Amino acid sequence: MKKIKYIAVFIMFFGLVGMDKGVAQCNPQAYTDACIPKLANGFNFLKSYKIDGDGGAKSKVEYSYVFTKGTQYMINICAEGSSTDGIIVTLYDSSRKAIISSKVNGQYISAIAYACNTTGIYYIRYTFDNATKFCGGSALGFKR
Repeated sequence: MKKIKYIAVFIMFFGLVGMDKGVAQCNPQAYTDACIPKLANGFNFLKSYKIDGDGGAKSKVEYSYVFTKGTQYMINICAEGSSTDGIIVTLYDSSRKAIISSKVNGQYISAIAYACNTTGIYYIRYTFDNATKFCGGSALGFKR
């Protein structure tokens, strides 16, 4: 009986020691929810995107969306605090040619706008530049 108690205490001790090494989890849903109302006046919400860099294990997070000619699109970024926490959004055309980025002259801006000239698949890529949390959210909006 004493052996069972010692084994149970041994297992509990090492189980508790291992718990302090946990990494804080990313909750991008909270950031996407905050991003939607931050779309500029006149833009209608289309889709939200979760940006989870897995604590720095991922260098990019990418999504695709079909943009329509004659429509203006806005993509914004929300992260901890009022800044983008080093999250950069870059829009690519169907040939994977970069069109616009939210890093301009070394500054991180929280939103980009693009007037679409050609209907097709566009790629929305989020990358991390000196990010601390690797976690955020984004919203895509449109207006005609």
